[in-house]
Amino acid sequence: MQKKFNIAFLTSGKSRGSNFENVVKYIFENHLPIIPKFLVVTKIDAPIIQKAKRNNVKYILLPNKKNFENELLNLLSKYEINLIVLAGFMRKLSSEFLQSFNGKIINIHPALLPKHGGKGMYGMRVHKIVFENREKFSGATVHFVNEKYDDGKILFQKKISIGHLKSPEEIAHSVLKIEHEIYPKVIEKLAYQFLGKN
Repeated sequence: MQKKFNIAFLTSGKSRGSNFENVVKYIFENHLPIIPKFLVVTKIDAPIIQKAKRNNVKYILLPNKKNFENELLNLLSKYEINLIVLAGFMRKLSSEFLQSFNGKIINIHPALLPKHGGKGMYGMRVHKIVFENREKFSGATVHFVNEKYDDGKILFQKKISIGHLKSPEEIAHSVLKIEHEIYPKVIEKLAYQFLGKN
């Protein structure tokens, strides 16, 4: 019987890593049967690397786009990864890769999917549109990753009132709090579901 649930984080570009660090701290503080095996970065100057060092999580640089997925598949096999957690990962994974790791990749999106999802919809772009549309609610959504941006099965989402907020930046701040609240809990739930089946 497997006693641990191994996860890997993928990030790209200049991700700050707040969701990554928040998830790792939640795992360690609650003594969960989850092991953050490694964090993949695509740039050596990504700020998230400092958070990995601070939390004693191994980071692996995969800068080569051409060989990225093959190298990643080898790492996933070597470290016996059960779940990939996207944390500011902006690249679109290939159909072949997704099929080989089907149902084992999750992402968090700063809106109430299916609204405000799709190519190019990330970060402040989402919050600006929500603000310009004068929407009364926003939130965050955790979902499985499939071949379309932000289209996979929704695992959990939480809605908050934003009608009183005065800027996209205020919306971003409020939504990030929701991301930090729900992402680690969804990962925890998936871990216990997996471990319970073994």
